[in-house]
Formats: sequence, structure tokens, C-alpha cells
Amino acid sequence: MRKLYILSLIIILFSTSFAQSGRQTENSALSPEAKAIKQLSVQEMFTKATNYALDKANEYDQKKIPYSENLHRTILTEQKLLAAKYAAEVGTRENLAGGDFYYLGRLHWLATNGVDAAKAFEKFLAVPNEDTKMMQTARSVVVVISADAKDFETAEKLLAEYIKNTPNSTSELAKIEKQMAYSYQLDKNYAKAAPHADNAFAATKTLLFEDSSRARALGLFLDAGMTDFEIHKQLGDRAKAEDVLETMRKYAINVKSHAVYYQAVDEQIKYLIDTNRKPAGLELYRTSLKQVDKDFEDVSLRNYVKQKLQARQKHYQIMGDAAPELASIDRWLPNKPQTLATLRGKVVLLDFWATWCGPCITAFPSLIEWHNDLQDEGLVILGVTRYYKQDEEGKADNAKEIEFLKEFKAKYKLPYDFVVANNQTNQINFGATSIPTAVLIDRKGKVRFVESGTGETREKEIHEMILKLLAEE
Repeated sequence: MRKLYILSLIIILFSTSFAQSGRQTENSALSPEAKAIKQLSVQEMFTKATNYALDKANEYDQKKIPYSENLHRTILTEQKLLAAKYAAEVGTRENLAGGDFYYLGRLHWLATNGVDAAKAFEKFLAVPNEDTKMMQTARSVVVVISADAKDFETAEKLLAEYIKNTPNSTSELAKIEKQMAYSYQLDKNYAKAAPHADNAFAATKTLLFEDSSRARALGLFLDAGMTDFEIHKQLGDRAKAEDVLETMRKYAINVKSHAVYYQAVDEQIKYLIDTNRKPAGLELYRTSLKQVDKDFEDVSLRNYVKQKLQARQKHYQIMGDAAPELASIDRWLPNKPQTLATLRGKVVLLDFWATWCGPCITAFPSLIEWHNDLQDEGLVILGVTRYYKQDEEGKADNAKEIEFLKEFKAKYKLPYDFVVANNQTNQINFGATSIPTAVLIDRKGKVRFVESGTGETREKEIHEMILKLLAEE
């Protein structure tokens, strides 16, 4: 028996020695960076990942490297990768407890890994913790993640817990209520979305006077306000929808934001036109040009709003009415010429553009995608341009410019037709003197949308309107 015990002990010692030797061999093969990471606590990893962007910005500043939007995006990508690397390292550790799960959740969240972030935070929340701020932050993040995943039961439960506990952050509350509203909106459950949208909007009104960053506060306020407006519009509650826009306008006066003021007025005019109250919409346009003088003492703020509204005058005039027929068309590439009248029953997107227009070119990928995905559902895209008397080499006559347009179309693989006019008549008729300008015409031939400019937000807006019009009879 004693011999058996000694033999067992030898085997255990040998196995332990072998395992330790293996770990030493494994550790010795690690890079200095990997060894350094293993020495960090989970909280230290989170701190390093959180500070990464600021540290990099300071480093570039000291090296006199110009800071740009592209550099900023690169740094944020690197920060996400670092957070993911740290989270992976923590995942190999045993005996995690308490705050470890909190900081692991924060690392996953920073790495935009919502699923694993929620799991880590749920483990943290399962055990009572004296740090109520950490508990609240964990709840707020899980609410956002659950709402995004449309797990509304979990989201509502944790939101209720967040509200009844302290400390409450107005900024955090605004974000989680906004996410709840947005997720219910995507689910087309507007009745459930409305109270959350109201709460988010109310919170952002407070932030306008509390947040240290004016730009951030205005961004949250505008986003929450527009979401609240859209949801009440979907519910058919005109009075509430208009009240949201009027509230946005009044708060914009208080905080002297010409951009928010203009958007609130613009949306209100468009809403009146879209709900068959065009005379009231045009009257609001006229009175707003006068009202802005009373609302802003600063001349530069007044002029901004006036210029923006005046640039929209033609748009307001044609919206809700039958689209004017395309005029002075010289060439239709590559198919046979059509008229807007023959395209009734289709949703038509007129893209006013030019070969020399950089922003026009950036919109091509979205236009190609919409054409390919939605043409069978009734979308027709027409690239409307005119002779500019130039090609790639400089000045050109009409024949050379047409050849250049054909080559240009092939180069960018644009699958929709080009409409080439002799003059600016179409641009004037549709208020497209600034390009790119997108005009959307519904199946009945009415102009329903006119906007100039491009960018991610604008393209999202156009796409959503296309889908809305395609869904209409």
C-alpha cells in the first residue's frame, strides 16, 4: 500500500514538474508585449484601451503630425483591436470575479462585441456590488444591447432597475431611452416606441444646458427630437409631431443654434406639405423668413437660416405636385428616351449630377446598389446631367462629351440611364442648381422628396424614402 502511495506521489510530482516546464517553455516563447499584457489586471487593460485614442492623439501632436479625419478613424480602429486583444487575454484567465467581469464587459463593448459584453455584464450584475455607479453603467449597456437585439423584455426590466436606482446619468438615460425608441421603431411598434422617444427627447433638453460639450449636446438633442417626431408621425399624431418640431425650434433659439432651428422649420414645412396641407406649409415658409429676424439677434445666425430656407423655395413649391416633365433632352444613354409620364407606376429617382462633381461620384456605390436591389420592385434611377462643354481633357463639343459620358458610365459601371440636356431648364425646374440633388417622384407622378448634397446621412435618408414610396400603392 505504501509503495502504491509513493508511486502515485511520484507520478503527481512528475506531472506537475512537466506542466510547469511546459508553461515555462510556453511563457519563454511569448513576446515581451504578450508577457507585459499577462501582468496587467483586467482594470488596467480597460484603462489602457480607454486612454488609447487620447494617448495616440497626444503622441501625434508632439510629433507635429497633422490630425485628420482619416487618422482619427485609424486610431479608433486600432483602439477597438486593442480592446479585443485584451478581452481575448482575459478570456483565458480563471477565477475572474466581481469587477473583473465589469471591466471585461467594458472591453468587449469598446471592441463593439455586444454579445460578449452583455454576458460579462450579466455575470457582474448577478452578484451585489457596493459600487452602484458600476452597476448602473452595466445596466445601461445591457439595456442598449438587449434593445438592439430586440430582447425587449430584458431591456425593459433593466431600464426600470436603472431608473429606480442611483446614480442616474441624464446622458446615459438619454442614450438608452433613444435606443429603446429606435429599436421599437425598427420593429414597427410605434406605440411602445413613443414614450421612450418622449423620455429621450426630454433628457436631451436638459443636456443642452448641462453637458460640457455643446456639439455633443446639440447632436443628441437633434437626434432625439427627430426620432420623437418620426415616431409620432408614424402614429398619425399630427399635433404631437408638430409640437416636437416647435419645441426644437424654441430650444434652438435659447441655445442660439441656427442649424437646429433651420432643420426644425424645414421639417415642419415638409410635414405640412406631405400631409396635404401645402398652402399652410408655404405660408409657414413665408412667415419663417420674417420670424427669424425676431428669433435671432445675431445677424450671421439670421442670414444662415434665411439663406438655407431661400435655397429651398423651389423645392417647397414643387413638392406634393406633379413633377414637371423633363425638358430639352438631347441624348438618352443607352436606352430609348422615355418621359416621366410613361414612368407612372414606378418610383423615379432623378439624380442631378456632373462628371466633374466629386460628391456626385461618392454617391455612385449607393445608386448602383439601389438600382440592383430595387429595380424589380419598381425603382427607376435616371442620372440627369447637361452639356458642360468639357471632357477629361478639357473643352469639348457635344459629340466628344457624349463619348466621354459613355466612357465614364462604363468606367464606374453605372447600370442606370443617363439623361443629357442641352441647357439648365431641368435643374431650374427641379431646384437642382446645386449638385448633387436627388428628386424622388412617387408612383402617381408627384414630387415627394428633394434634397441637395450627399454623405452617409443623406444617402440613408434617400434610401428610407425610396422604401417608403415603393411600399405605397
